[in-house]
This record gives sequence, structure tokens and C-alpha cells, in this order.
Amino acid sequence: MAERIEIRGFVIHRGWLDRPAQERMVAGLRDVVAAAPLFAPETRRGRKMSVRMTACGDFGWVSDRRGYRYEPRHPGGTPWPPIPADILDVWDALSGTARAPECCLVNWYGEGARMGLHQDRDEADFMQPVVSISLGDEGLFRMGNVERGGSTESFWLRSGDVVVMGGEARLRHHGVDRIRFGSSTLLPQGGRINLTLRVVR
Repeated sequence: MAERIEIRGFVIHRGWLDRPAQERMVAGLRDVVAAAPLFAPETRRGRKMSVRMTACGDFGWVSDRRGYRYEPRHPGGTPWPPIPADILDVWDALSGTARAPECCLVNWYGEGARMGLHQDRDEADFMQPVVSISLGDEGLFRMGNVERGGSTESFWLRSGDVVVMGGEARLRHHGVDRIRFGSSTLLPQGGRINLTLRVVR
């Protein structure tokens, strides 16, 4: 039975996915990456992010010198592949909304990768949650405030954990300060996969 932990409105379902479910999910993601290869996004200032990403669903989130936005096609020009059924099952079980996700962003963290504090603000309806799935190495998840600055709290996310960011947590700043590279055997080469499911429109 998964443990439910709440910090600043972020609802963490510790151990929601068991090891066989994680392995099946990773196998399905290999097909996603084959159809929509990982790419290194840039910030508006032209700086490469340390994570590599791709997506599945009707939209994918992209970042380059033109800014941050959702696009219906991979930067290579092909449509995004569909979201695998087992990932949708997590959304259906935990999101608390009748709407289906239109994007599953796939972030891959290699050794030394991180994600600075940010808000998810590119979606049209902030009443819809973001559901985040962790696979592979542990990541230090930092949770802040709606306004930038102030105190923060951190929590080590393990493989199989799911975080629901809704209600008061929906617009709170959050990020991943670091990963414990090699802390999981799920991914043969190490690293962490983070999946975030979102309603875009």
C-alpha cells in the first residue's frame, strides 16, 4: 500500500508503482523515445538545459529562443506519439479530474542534471492538476511558494513515487536540485526519468 505524504499541498504517493509496473512503464517509454527522440532544450537566452526531454500526447512542451510553449509536433517535425495506457492509468487513479491529459512530458536526468525552481504556467486551466511520476534514480524535489523566494522544503523522491500538484500546490515553485546517480537499478545506464502529465487547453 502506497504511503500518502502532503507537503505544502504537494501530495506524494510514496511507492505507488511497484518494480514490475515501473519496468513495464520504462519499456513503453522506449517506444515513445524511438518515435520522438530526446532533445536538449534551450532557455530563451540560448543556454542548454541539463535535462533532455521529449513528450507524448497531443502536445509536447518545448523551449528555445522563441520561448516556452506547447507544440503539436516534435522539434524534428513529427507528431508526438500517444501516451501509453499504463501512464494514463496513473492519471485516472490520482488526478481527481474527469479531463484527460493532453501532454506527458518526459524528462531524463543524467548525472549532474537538475531543474531549477519554476512554476508550470503554460497551461490554460490552473484548476487542472499536474501529475508527476518518478522512475530510476532518486531526485531531491524542492517545493517553494507561489511567489518566488522565501523558505522551501525538500523531499527525496524514489522510483515509483507519484506527486500530484493541484489546488494550493498547482502554482507553487518547485524543482529538482540533484539526483543520487546510481541509487536505482531500474535504468541500465542510471539516471532518472520524470513524467509530468498535464491538461494543456
